[in-house]
Amino acid sequence: MYQRILVPVDGSPTSTGGLDEAIRIAKLTDGRLRLLHVVDELSFALAMGSESAYGDEALRAMRIESKRILDAALALTQSAGVEADTRLRETFPSTLSEGVAAEAREWGADLIVLGTHGRRGAKRLMLGSDAERILRVAPVPVLLVRAPDEKDASGELLRATASALAMAGE
Repeated sequence: MYQRILVPVDGSPTSTGGLDEAIRIAKLTDGRLRLLHVVDELSFALAMGSESAYGDEALRAMRIESKRILDAALALTQSAGVEADTRLRETFPSTLSEGVAAEAREWGADLIVLGTHGRRGAKRLMLGSDAERILRVAPVPVLLVRAPDEKDASGELLRATASALAMAGE
């Protein structure tokens, strides 16, 4: 059960929350993680802004940042003693959700684990939901790990404490 766990990462605290949960699952199931970072049309367009003449430089900078994100996630995974590899996926002309779904199919993932902000109302309408789009197109089960409420960080503190205690006891 859940031997091949795909974890999209973007370097955010929310993404790291998803990675932490994926690590816990992999430890329980003796599973393996694939850490995925996707550069899609939207992220490329946002990085470009109005500087379309510098497309190659922007893409090169995005690849460097992507490698940094993947290396940090891999270091966290390795320090927890979980087997993992990394993959940078450039999806032009495609979306983040399509890139995640394609990677899940090609790699043979059993589960996708990702952090989500859990936005509601106007924020969700304006910002959209990558997590919801991934959920709709994913070929395998998806576990959404909700970010702690910004107004009450006590849950995050409790998780960090529990995680530290668990690691100290190993």
